[in-house]
Amino acid sequence: MTTQLGGPAVTRAHPAPDKSSAPRSRDTSTAAQLVKITLLGLVVAIAIWAAFPLVENQAWIGLAILVATTGALLYLYLSPRHIPAKYLAPGTLLLIAFQVFPVLYTASTAFTNYGDGHRGSKQEAIVAIQTASVTQVPGSIEYALSVATTGDPATGPLVFLVTDPATKAVSAGDAHGLKRLDAADVTVTSTGKVTAADGYTVLTAGQASLRSKEITALAVPVEGGAIRSIGLSRAYEGKAGRVYVAGCDCIRDAKTGKAWVADGKTGSFVAGDGDRLAQGWKVNVGFSNFTRVVTDEDISGPFLRTLIWNFVFAIGSTGGTFLLGMFVAVALHSQKVRGRNLYRVLLVLPYAMPAFAMLLVWRDMFNKDFGLINNFFGISVDWLGQPMTARIAVLLVQLWLGYPYMFLVTTGALQAIPSELSEASRIDGAGAWQSFRRIVLPLLMVALTPLLISSFAFNFNNFNAIYLTTEGGPFQPDNPANGATDLLITYTYRLAFGGSGAQYGYAAAISIFIFLIVGTISAIAFRRTRAQEEVYA
Repeated sequence: MTTQLGGPAVTRAHPAPDKSSAPRSRDTSTAAQLVKITLLGLVVAIAIWAAFPLVENQAWIGLAILVATTGALLYLYLSPRHIPAKYLAPGTLLLIAFQVFPVLYTASTAFTNYGDGHRGSKQEAIVAIQTASVTQVPGSIEYALSVATTGDPATGPLVFLVTDPATKAVSAGDAHGLKRLDAADVTVTSTGKVTAADGYTVLTAGQASLRSKEITALAVPVEGGAIRSIGLSRAYEGKAGRVYVAGCDCIRDAKTGKAWVADGKTGSFVAGDGDRLAQGWKVNVGFSNFTRVVTDEDISGPFLRTLIWNFVFAIGSTGGTFLLGMFVAVALHSQKVRGRNLYRVLLVLPYAMPAFAMLLVWRDMFNKDFGLINNFFGISVDWLGQPMTARIAVLLVQLWLGYPYMFLVTTGALQAIPSELSEASRIDGAGAWQSFRRIVLPLLMVALTPLLISSFAFNFNNFNAIYLTTEGGPFQPDNPANGATDLLITYTYRLAFGGSGAQYGYAAAISIFIFLIVGTISAIAFRRTRAQEEVYA
C-alpha cells in the first residue's frame, strides 16, 4: 500500500498471514465434528435400544416421547442455530429424568393402592387367583416337561417346554400363557421330552434343581386352569378351584360356592362376610392414603410420635453439631493457640472416615453386653433397647459425625470476618462475649444459615444414621412397624419394603408429607435469611 503525505511515498506492507493457524483451525473443527457425530450416534443407539421394550409393552406414549426427544436433540445439535439451547438441553433433560419424573411418579403413586397384591390389572389378578387355586384332578392331562429359560440359566425367566401326549405338539409356557412351537424348531426324544428349542436354553438337571422353588411356583395359565410341574420332568394341566364368573363379576369357589365380588373402589374381590382375597389390582383411591394418617387410630398416633421425634432429631442433630463445631472453631481461631493446624487435622478425622462404617462401629460400642461404652464406664445400660436411651445414643452419634463439618465451615466463615470489627468493639469497651454475640455471631449466621437449612433437610431424612444404628428400634410388641427412633423416612422404607407386605401407595403419600414439611420449613428459613442479609449488608 502506498500513501502520499506531502512528501515521499511511503509503502506499508501488510503483515504476512499466519499460515499455520488455518490447518490448526481445520483440525480443531474436524475433531469437534467427530466428537459431535459420535455423541449423537450414541444418543440414537440408546434411543433404538430403549424403543424395543416400549414397543414390546405397547407403551406408545413413552415411544412417542422417546422419538420426539431424539428428533429434537438431532435437530438442535445438527443445526447452527439455537446456541443457548445447546448448553441448556443436557441439564434440562437430566433434571426431568432424575428430578421431575421421580417426583411426579411418586405423587401419582400416592393416589393409588399400589403395593403387594395390587400391582397389576384386574385381568392379571383374576389369572393369578385362578392359577393359585389349580389342583390336579382325575383325568388331568400329563405332559413331558423340560425346563428352559430365555436368559441366564441361573437367573433368567423360566419357561416350561411341554409335549402334548396325544398330538406330540410342543408348546412353551410362562406366567403369561402357552405358545405353540414349530416342530422344525425343537428336538424331542421318543418319550416326548424336549432336548433343544430355538430361542431357549434347556436347563440341565443340576441347573433346574437349583431353581426348584421357582419351578414349583410357576403356573402357566390355560383355559379353565393352569399347567404346573410334577418334579422336574413331568407336568399336569390342573383345574382351577376358584374361577371368575363374568355375570356376577366375582370369583366363585367351585367346592363351597362362596363368591367374592369385585370392588372397584378398593381393587379387591370381597365376600359378603367381609373376607377379602389377597390378590387384587391397582386402582385410584383418591386421598385415602393421606387421610389414613389422620383418621386411622392405629396409624395417626404412631405417625404423630414419629413426626415429633423426627423434628427433635433433625433440630438436635443440626443444632448440636453447629454449636459444638462453632465452639471448637472459635476456640482455635485465636492466634494464641499453639499447634492449631494439628488440632484441626485431628478434629476433622471423624468427617474423613466413611459414615456408614462409623455408624456400625458406634452400634457395637453401644452394645449392652460387650460394648466399649458400658465396659469403659463400668455400667450396664441397655442403650439401644430402651426408647429414651436409644434416642440419646443416635443423637450422640450424630454429634460425633456431624460437628467436623460445622467446624470446617465455621472456620472458613470466621476467617472472612474482618478482625478490625472485633478490635473496634473492644476499643469501645465491649467484652469478648459481647463482641462475639453482637458482631461475630450475626455475621456468622448470615453466612451459615443456608448451610444450616440444608443440614436440617438432610438430617430430617437421614436414613443411614437411624437404620444402621438402631434400625428404627426399639419396637413395641403391639406395633412392630414403627419404632422409637424411626424417622418418617425409615418408617416409609419399612412400609414400602417391609416383610409384612409392601404399601407403595401409602409410602408415597408419606413421602409427599416429608417433601411438604421440608419444603415449607426451607422456604420460611430462606426468607428469613434474605432479611438477615439485608440488615447486615
